[in-house]
Amino acid sequence: MFQTASCMSAPGAQTLHLVKRADTAQLRQIFSKYAGVDKDGEKFMNAEDFIRGFLGMQPERNYNPHTMKLLAGVVDQTKDGLISFIEFQAFEALLCSPDALHMVAFQLFDTNGSGFVSFEEFKKVISATEVYQQIPFNFDCSFVTRHFGKDKKKELSYAEFTQFLWSLQEEHARQAFDRFDKDHLGVINALEFRKIMTTISSHLLTEYVEGNLVSVAGGETKHLVSFPYFNAFNSLLSRMDLIKKIHSDITDSDPIAAVTKEEFLHVAQQFSQVTPLEVSILFHLCCMDSSTGRITMADLDKVAPKGDLVGELQVQQPKQEVKRTVIIQAMESIYRFALGAVAGAVGATAVYPIDLVKTRMQNQRGGLVGELMYENSLDCFTKVIRHEGIMGLYRGLPPQLVGVAPEKAIKLTMNDFVRDHMRNKDGSIPFWAECLAGGCAGGSQVMFTNPLEIVKIRLQVAGEIQAGPRVSAITVIRDLGFFGLYKGARACFLRDIPFSAIYFPGYAHLKKFFADKDGHNSPLSLLTAATLAGPPAAYLATPADVIKTRLQVVARKGQQTYSGVTDCIRKIYAQEGFRAFFKGGPARVFRSSPQFGVTLMTYEILQRSLYIDFGGQRPEGSTHKASTHVADLPPVNPDHLGGLRLAVATFSGVETKFGLFLPKFRNPVAAAAQSS
Repeated sequence: MFQTASCMSAPGAQTLHLVKRADTAQLRQIFSKYAGVDKDGEKFMNAEDFIRGFLGMQPERNYNPHTMKLLAGVVDQTKDGLISFIEFQAFEALLCSPDALHMVAFQLFDTNGSGFVSFEEFKKVISATEVYQQIPFNFDCSFVTRHFGKDKKKELSYAEFTQFLWSLQEEHARQAFDRFDKDHLGVINALEFRKIMTTISSHLLTEYVEGNLVSVAGGETKHLVSFPYFNAFNSLLSRMDLIKKIHSDITDSDPIAAVTKEEFLHVAQQFSQVTPLEVSILFHLCCMDSSTGRITMADLDKVAPKGDLVGELQVQQPKQEVKRTVIIQAMESIYRFALGAVAGAVGATAVYPIDLVKTRMQNQRGGLVGELMYENSLDCFTKVIRHEGIMGLYRGLPPQLVGVAPEKAIKLTMNDFVRDHMRNKDGSIPFWAECLAGGCAGGSQVMFTNPLEIVKIRLQVAGEIQAGPRVSAITVIRDLGFFGLYKGARACFLRDIPFSAIYFPGYAHLKKFFADKDGHNSPLSLLTAATLAGPPAAYLATPADVIKTRLQVVARKGQQTYSGVTDCIRKIYAQEGFRAFFKGGPARVFRSSPQFGVTLMTYEILQRSLYIDFGGQRPEGSTHKASTHVADLPPVNPDHLGGLRLAVATFSGVETKFGLFLPKFRNPVAAAAQSS
């Protein structure tokens, strides 16, 4: 399997990311795989091989051949309609350069491969774009004359062309304003303003800004856009980095600090590029959702265009679906099961004394001769140590460890399994699916939980009668028999399904809350999230736990007996009142919360320390937030090596950043048919 490109820092510049070049031998193998033309004993790619085959672009059946030829021409330097390996390799090297976006745009216009862009080449490419079809460009304007000369014979070098391309959008926007201002009144309406912005300046628009273009157009009192307002709006969006710097200077880089318009204007005077009109537009735009009159860094983020356009587009590219066999998925579940067993044993051992106290408090029904009576959980704890010693706190632990391993393992594995299969394509999971995954986890564990719980409980309460016979796990199992081990199973379902349906979604959201800015969870944040998710789930499930305990414990002489769940609920309420359903509730909370805190923390740390890549979903918070820098992003296709990993995103970036959207379809009729 080929290695994909990795990021490489330049010496002495830790913040500079460069894309590492692909290995020549590997690149040649990939080229040969997609090259469909043999000529004079040498392999070549044609336009379709490269664009549709290798890059996976223009997959539509009715694709536009002219667009495909223009895009392939960026790589085909000899302009003979064929791409050689040398040209393929040269394009890979170009994409590794820091100015790859501008270089690709330049080569898109340099259709004859001369190293210069003529007026005819410029006109040919611009005329083919969708932007030109919607808002035509006047090629006889003074802007064109200044760059190509009066006779349009001057040609632009690469450096000149990059500056020309940036100025082109500003000129096109100005022409569009004049085109809509038919009466030459110096104003256009809000819908015309939106049309220009979404067509020519779409690369400057975030989703928030685009959604508020009509509302913000013209200012706070009217919806007619003057030319100064139009210029200020575009200038503001292109200078958002400077706007953020001003905010940071005012707040000493505190992202949550709010700044008033007056404070911002005062500091903005130090920067000649920012005008009062731009500041007015900024505050109007940022405060559309609230009327506080103050803006924070989060407000600016809603307005600021993405800085790394190619990186953003690379993230958005559809990745090749990883097909996992049933065997691989089964191995992943076995792996998680093993880690869950270890984590469960660690968590159970850590909180077992609390569990013993909880059980004895819940089973306390009335004073009998020889029975230890406890005033509260602390009294129970001290009396156990006094009468049974420290080891009395761990009575019944060995069978607990034997049972807790598969119990916690199946619970954690089932939750992960269902979550993985309920995720949306973007990796998110709806809240109802989180609850369903938790409920399935709780239900699946009962097959292990019930036998474990009934043996554990009978061993834990055995110490309450000092003169009673010695009870062991083997004795309990022999007395109960196989079916007896599942006595009270309905109450177990009643407890475990709601508990897990509450607990696991709570834990998942608390993990995100306590994660750092890069989305990473430290062991302490994992422990905190897992512990805090426990109290509400544990307390709300306490009544079911009390019922289960009463059904599973052997009633001694004089104690109340129960025939089933309904009978138990009725008798407890009649004889002891509603509060009896929450007996041992604090002990249960104090036991469940830290137990799951330790268990989940151990489980996730084990997954990080003993990580095996099965091609599935890594635990959320186990890695730092994925970098969106182009050098650190994964390839769309494993065959895209070195700079070619960014080829699709770079072509998309040229379209988006410079407004050079080329038609995908053969003709407008076909486009309409394809979209329907």
